[in-house]
Amino acid sequence: MNNFKKIGLTALAGSLIATSAFAGSMSVGGSASISYSNLSNADGGNTFSSGDSLTFTGSGELDNGMSVVTYQEIDGGTLDDRYMSVEMDGLGKLTFNAKGGDSAMSAVDDVMPTAYGEAWDIVGSKTTAPAAGQALKEGAIGGFATANSFFYDAPEMVDGLDVNVSYVPSGTDRPDGSISVALAYTGVEGLTVGYAQDDNGLSGTSSLETETMYAKYAIGSFTVGVQETEQENDGATTSDDEFSAFGITYQISDDLTIGYTASEREFGDKTQDEESKSLNVSYTSGGMTIGAAMVSMDNVGGSTASRDDVDGYAIDIGFAF
Repeated sequence: MNNFKKIGLTALAGSLIATSAFAGSMSVGGSASISYSNLSNADGGNTFSSGDSLTFTGSGELDNGMSVVTYQEIDGGTLDDRYMSVEMDGLGKLTFNAKGGDSAMSAVDDVMPTAYGEAWDIVGSKTTAPAAGQALKEGAIGGFATANSFFYDAPEMVDGLDVNVSYVPSGTDRPDGSISVALAYTGVEGLTVGYAQDDNGLSGTSSLETETMYAKYAIGSFTVGVQETEQENDGATTSDDEFSAFGITYQISDDLTIGYTASEREFGDKTQDEESKSLNVSYTSGGMTIGAAMVSMDNVGGSTASRDDVDGYAIDIGFAF
């Protein structure tokens, strides 16, 4: 009888030891914000808004040295980004984006230094016109990420060289799978030089290919950057667009940063270029960040109408927890 007890206790102890190797942790975080914006040539009514995000992150390390992370975000009460990543010891990290996520190209579509947002992204709308008859704005030329895609962050093979690769499988509306690649070199102190390319995996006149190049340099309290992006259509020049951006920031203190950013979107099917400029500032104290920007946008969406030359400003108070 005692032998059976010893065998049972030994098996139980072994089971507990084996299970502990797979023990993980779960953390909950989030953020909340209140924003106010104002735009000329438009009556937006009550332009206050709020944002909130609740994130759940689970992680664990396996016996073989691999680390596994699962992440879900509830944004405004709706399930938003969701992914699982596996970091392989010495072999890089593979992420499966079940919902949301970037391609290697879209992750760097506009990486210019700014204290608060990109010049084209602060005021106006890409989905609903601010006022009747006004044009929708366009932003940076991004990549073509979708849900259920893969993102691979390769291990550093050359000092200072970071390589990211993403893959979007084919689907009913995407006859070809697409691969996107992004390179970033930081081997010179203060300097970052990057290149990325992407295609949307479609065929015929719907096929689009994009590529971007950028450089950023930090010296003292200043950071300055420039970026150029091109989009080409295999079957029609109407989608041959170009995007350029410039940014400079000055860090006044550990908490306070000011910046100026500008961008231009040239359209293959329009005579006017959308031009955006922004003077911005941010202040951080603990988990609170206050950001503000004054923005000027000309020829929104490539429009020639005077109503689509707009000015505006935005203020945002955010809290992270």
